[in-house]
Amino acid sequence: MNRVPGDAENAHSSSVESCPSLRDVHSINPAQLMARIESYEGREKKGISDVRRTFCLFVTFDLLFITLLWIIELNVKGGIETTLEKEVLQYDYSSSYFDIFLLAVFRFKVLILAYALCRLRHWWAIAFTTAVTSAFLLAKVIISQLFSQGAFGYVLPIISFILAWIETWFLDFKVLPQEAEEENRFLIAQDASERAALLHPGVLSDGQFYSPPESVAGS
Repeated sequence: MNRVPGDAENAHSSSVESCPSLRDVHSINPAQLMARIESYEGREKKGISDVRRTFCLFVTFDLLFITLLWIIELNVKGGIETTLEKEVLQYDYSSSYFDIFLLAVFRFKVLILAYALCRLRHWWAIAFTTAVTSAFLLAKVIISQLFSQGAFGYVLPIISFILAWIETWFLDFKVLPQEAEEENRFLIAQDASERAALLHPGVLSDGQFYSPPESVAGS
């Protein structure tokens, strides 16, 4: 005889637990939510997120580092002017490092244009630059005679290859996921602030409180 009321009570308690309690809803602090939304909007007004700015700095470092290694290679071979004329004006695919420098310039221009100026949120630009870099360097190592020219025959292609793949990893596993997570947090906070504004209306003014008139004695 007691099983039916017990089952009904359990069903009622489970349905209550499945729904959000009023205490949890009223525990939302609209001021904190608005502070979070304003902080996110402030980051958006800066134009670029911190993690994306770090990625752009690394792309710039890629170009400067390859340029530095190329200048060192020009000095090692017998002077910048003589070697520069030989590698640029008398360019030879099998022995020149000038194309590796141009490859770094190509990566820099495409990635800065895509992820700094256009603020692209997709991986296709980094995939394109990394694929072009990998294919070009593999072909150059196989066909050219760089390994017979000393240490720089190994250093420049390997460093260029590694930097291109580090940029790909950093964008795909750090920049894009973190920005997507921040955007989701912003949307959730904005939605919660709208619900909190409905649940917590403005403070009632003094004019909304009044006392009933005094009743007539003996009425």
